[in-house]
Amino acid sequence: MVSMEINPTLEVHLGYWLRRVSSHISGAFARALQARRTSVAEWVVLNHLQGRQGTTPGELADALGMTRGAVSKVLDKLEAQHWITRATKREDNRIQLLSLTRPGRHVLPQLAELADRNDEQFFDCLDPGDRATLRRLLQKLSDRHRIHDVPIE
Repeated sequence: MVSMEINPTLEVHLGYWLRRVSSHISGAFARALQARRTSVAEWVVLNHLQGRQGTTPGELADALGMTRGAVSKVLDKLEAQHWITRATKREDNRIQLLSLTRPGRHVLPQLAELADRNDEQFFDCLDPGDRATLRRLLQKLSDRHRIHDVPIE
């Protein structure tokens, strides 16, 4: 019979705890989005485009640390849902410009509410000061290790 106890040497590592908590938080959010027939990657792209109408797919890929192929697949899904449009640049019809549609702008706050509820569910045991400290420490680690890619899964 295999023991299901956690190896105590794992529990001394902060990375173990970060991964354990992160997996549950991101998994719950992904499932909530899935119930709305969207993905984390689609949510991230919508958020990025919100204040950046006229972004090109290449700029989007670079900003999010995604391959152009991955961005293309996400954009195809968002376009099929009528949440974004692609227009060609007048001066160069090879360049696509991305914009949120009215339905895309409408759904974004609804999806943000899912993110807010997910955060509240997982972090409600922390007082506002603890939340601010946790955010500051995670940002410090991200800055120190130059972690700039946006998590999409």
